[in-house]
Amino acid sequence: MMQELIVVEKRLYDLTKLAKFDANVPQKVVVYQSEKTLAAMWCLEPGQEVFLHMHPNADDVWICLEGESGLYFAGDGKEVPISKGMAVLAEQGQTHGMRNTGKDRFVFIGVAAPVPVQTERLDK
Repeated sequence: MMQELIVVEKRLYDLTKLAKFDANVPQKVVVYQSEKTLAAMWCLEPGQEVFLHMHPNADDVWICLEGESGLYFAGDGKEVPISKGMAVLAEQGQTHGMRNTGKDRFVFIGVAAPVPVQTERLDK
């Protein structure tokens, strides 16, 4: 029973304890990384943004956990409102980024695969 409990604990993550915020820069907290996937939590204060970028070798799914007013950068100048409860997919090579346009914090988890994930920063 103890062995089973240890295995399960390595599969459970309390996201409320992992969240970190900084008034100056968005915070990226690695939740887990395996040989195949990477999950990171992004924690943004109002006005902060995740720069426009793309992954030439990986898909990246964002799952919005907290925040009512985000603006997702979908590339080609397109911006789409996002909020808590939404999931957004950027397939390999698709540009993406976001800005917290609300008055409250915005938190999302990004799950990307395969690793290592290559990231190319882009200009808006």
